[in-house]
Amino acid sequence: MAPDETAALRREHDVLAERLAARRSIDELRKAAYGAFLGFVTSGLTVKLAWDRWFSERLTRFRGPPVFFFVALAVTLVVLILAARWFVHARRHMRDEDVAFARLKDLRARLGLDP
Repeated sequence: MAPDETAALRREHDVLAERLAARRSIDELRKAAYGAFLGFVTSGLTVKLAWDRWFSERLTRFRGPPVFFFVALAVTLVVLILAARWFVHARRHMRDEDVAFARLKDLRARLGLDP
């Protein structure tokens, strides 16, 4: 290999190694997991409020307008949509990182950095 080519490959290797040092997809996946858990909790609250409003047979059941139900439903939908969005972004970042990591492994092999 020519020295110029080796230097260019080494620069590309260093840039890729620096970019792959912290995986952004893990942060997005963590946010998606937190959002999914919060969505699970708020969906349980929404179901409970709906049950108490429309299906409960207690004499003291709530008979007013279902304002709390609609607020809980809106919060649940927003949280689940955000969680799905974060999951899609995490998958996209994972695919990009996998391609970059494969290129980094190829560069390391061509430069003779791996035994």
